[in-house]
Amino acid sequence: MPLTLPAGDPAAIEAAAHRLAAGGLVGMPTETVYGLAADAGNASAVRAIFEAKGRPSDHPLIVHIPPAEGGDWRAAVAPFVREVPDFAWPLMRAFWPGPLTLILPRRPEVAAVAAGGQDSVGIRCPSHPVTQALLRAARAHGVMGVAAPSANRFGRVSPTTAAHVAGEFADLSGERLLILDGGACPVGIESTIVDCSRGSPVLLRPGMITPQRIEAACGQPLRARDEAAPRASGTLESHYAPRAKVRLMSGPQLQAALDVLGVDARAVAVYARTALKAARGVQLRRMPEGADQAAQELFAVLRELDETGVRLIWVETPPDGADWDGVRDRLQRAAA
Repeated sequence: MPLTLPAGDPAAIEAAAHRLAAGGLVGMPTETVYGLAADAGNASAVRAIFEAKGRPSDHPLIVHIPPAEGGDWRAAVAPFVREVPDFAWPLMRAFWPGPLTLILPRRPEVAAVAAGGQDSVGIRCPSHPVTQALLRAARAHGVMGVAAPSANRFGRVSPTTAAHVAGEFADLSGERLLILDGGACPVGIESTIVDCSRGSPVLLRPGMITPQRIEAACGQPLRARDEAAPRASGTLESHYAPRAKVRLMSGPQLQAALDVLGVDARAVAVYARTALKAARGVQLRRMPEGADQAAQELFAVLRELDETGVRLIWVETPPDGADWDGVRDRLQRAAA
């Protein structure tokens, strides 16, 4: 089993920083989900992430950097980024530290493995205090930033607690994986990703920062993803999937399906905002009315229902509106 340490212990932060500096793997909490972290500048350490996750090596990772000293984001991104377009600076000032990843032109001599061989790299400054403490401690040991995708097997449900990470990688020893337990992640789904590498901002992955807020911050309209967009984390059609089959339905469709459900009732779990009537044996979980609350618990609920052994998870389709875009995106990919 991996070694799990309480993130509130300064000795645990220092042990994790040493592990990163030595080329090892660390499960770290962020405000979005737990990440599987390694020194972004150490090619062999980054390859160990791909190996542990079973992730294709051309599927890029996001590099996490510590907060800017004195608000100097130019110095903060300089170890990995070759240039920054003018419209990206106000995005950093508005949303960093926080759940926003920017795709920027990469310095050719660094992080090639983390970038999946592309000439751009995803950069994020997380707001979680444990992550910030770890990144600062690691930089003191020469680690300029950490590559950290979600700490789960590739394509599966992202982890939002240290226990989720330990369960995903139960086959790894404490020598191979150290986990910092920082409690449940407050945001609950991965960061919004904006491509800033091609002259104008392009939304690659929705999250809890809405397009309207991004456009207001940078003063430019967001373009939609196109075929020329760089590869980015979490943008495959099928992703975030439990073992059970996920199906999205409206509230009336859910009730109609429950009305005709027969002997297979115990094979079904339902996650919905609508009050529903169901046969005995069906597991009903109420989805919060607010997007923020739904995002925070989404992956934990999918994991919890999946672990009961159901074959089907029926989920009420999230309502329209930009606030729900991130939750809707994760559910659509889980159901793909």
